[in-house]
Amino acid sequence: MDEYLLKIENISKSFPGVKALDRVRFDLKAGEVHALLGENGAGKSTLMKILGGVYTKDEGLYEAFGREIDDLNPRKAEALGIALIHQELNLCEHLTVAENIFLGREKTKFTVLARREMNEETAKVLKRINIDLDPDTLVGDLPVSKKQMVEIAKALSVNSRVLIMDEPTSALSEREIEDLFHIIRDLRSQGCGIIYISHRLEELKHIADRISVFRDGRYIVTRDYKDTHLDEIITYMVGREIKEKFPRIPAERGKKILEVKNLCSGMVRKVSFDLFEGEILGIAGLMGAGRTELVRALFGADSIDSGEIVLDGETLSLRSPYSAIQNGIVLGPEDRKLEGLCGKLSIRENISLANLDRISNRAGVINRKEEKRLAKRAIDDLQIKTPSMNQLAQNLSGGNQQKIVVGKWLVRNARIVIFDEPTRGIDVAAKVSIYQIMNRLKKEGIGVIFVSSEMPEVLGMADRILVMCNGRVTGEVPASEATGDRVLYYATRYEGEKGDE
Repeated sequence: MDEYLLKIENISKSFPGVKALDRVRFDLKAGEVHALLGENGAGKSTLMKILGGVYTKDEGLYEAFGREIDDLNPRKAEALGIALIHQELNLCEHLTVAENIFLGREKTKFTVLARREMNEETAKVLKRINIDLDPDTLVGDLPVSKKQMVEIAKALSVNSRVLIMDEPTSALSEREIEDLFHIIRDLRSQGCGIIYISHRLEELKHIADRISVFRDGRYIVTRDYKDTHLDEIITYMVGREIKEKFPRIPAERGKKILEVKNLCSGMVRKVSFDLFEGEILGIAGLMGAGRTELVRALFGADSIDSGEIVLDGETLSLRSPYSAIQNGIVLGPEDRKLEGLCGKLSIRENISLANLDRISNRAGVINRKEEKRLAKRAIDDLQIKTPSMNQLAQNLSGGNQQKIVVGKWLVRNARIVIFDEPTRGIDVAAKVSIYQIMNRLKKEGIGVIFVSSEMPEVLGMADRILVMCNGRVTGEVPASEATGDRVLYYATRYEGEKGDE
């Protein structure tokens, strides 16, 4: 008989104006990976925070390890053996790996930190998941992938029997994802129960035993993964069939609007390319290839060491993002929450923040009527799901947050729109919405540049693909000739080379 670690029955949770969960159910067995799926706003994260003691349920039954749970907080959840790894990592970058793992339960000897003992135990936990890390390393010096492993080690150090992973692969390379899957399989074989949340549905075939789907705060279905098809899962998630995952449209390529000549900026070395009106130009490559660094330089966020950026025949001097914006070049950054949004401001305020020069008089007084008009235009044009333009950006789903990032620029009538990882962490229906925004820009004759780590996305949406490796453009492939193997060939072409030409 299967041992159930968790059982959820008829759990509900409401916030002011929103019913986040409506009598949902879920369970987890020992030694299984149970994937919880749904669109942004489906209620997945709310349920996980109830399981982890961050939120309290309004009603319903919550059983953990055979006992009913009522009053729970994060410390009690940890003591029970439930560990929650958030999508936004919760680590102290100025502390070492060992100090992070023992944060809040430090080992002491005569009121002094027992660093040696903490380091020894940390080394044992790291060895358990085959991670080669020095316990004395500062977390701030680690790449995101290793920070993810530190979070997992932290959870295992308290002998967690339930591990909740929220979008654990969103910032990992293919090789690092494989390492994570290997760890998950090992934990499963040791009897650990894992709740896995991801919008990358293709990952499920490697690790998932069962899937459950939520939609609009309601439970929809639970199935064995082996008995389901990907299209069937998507239909459960969105409530309708999505026939076209990558809705590429034909468009007439117009005149050349952008010419980049031998651009050097930090690790970006001698990059040259053109962009045309009504074209979607994809930029592909492995993590660390220099893709984000390139688009930051085009937006004036990083200084340019040498080279030229020519817009409509005129050489630009981009000393800041402000100068790029004034010239019609805008960027939706890779980290939308950190660099693209002010979460504690409303939708209206986020839209107006990027357009203050257009809606303020010389004395700096904002024209509130014009501010509301621009916000309404963005909400209507992009179909942002919100009860009001005064809703705080942090309370919206990832897909709707991404639309705000785009919306604030669209009302400026930009010439070039740059997207850096525009679909990271958002659901399949929201992804299609972003693709349709790209198509709309394309039809309007705007040049679109987008960076993506997801190969199917680049192949499915780009009219032309630039491939980067080690800060260089190593290949250019038209959509008609693009294959995953060809893009990957160019993406690894200069790997391992040292120095510069």
